[in-house]
Amino acid sequence: MAEKLVYKVIFINHDEVYEVYAKSVYEGDMYGFLVVEDFIFGEKNTMIIDPSEEKLKSEFEGVTRTFIPMHEIVRIDQVQKRGSAKIVSTSKETASNVSTLYTPDKK
Repeated sequence: MAEKLVYKVIFINHDEVYEVYAKSVYEGDMYGFLVVEDFIFGEKNTMIIDPSEEKLKSEFEGVTRTFIPMHEIVRIDQVQKRGSAKIVSTSKETASNVSTLYTPDKK
């Protein structure tokens, strides 16, 4: 029986770190973009609802494929099973272990 692959993709989007799970990740035809397909989210019949995962689920609702710029990718892991998808803010007001690349001030 073929092993079902699950990928954990961590990327930066608008000063937030997204951690999503998907069944398919590959380099797309558009130069410099990574394609992420078949997102995996928690079951709808679970009793505990994670607000961060619900936000991701609604943001990617109806999305079959997304193209993420390679320079925004932090890490991709092949994992045995799906974890909890989440969004972590990288704003300077909140303490975080994640540091962003230099971006010039917009004036």
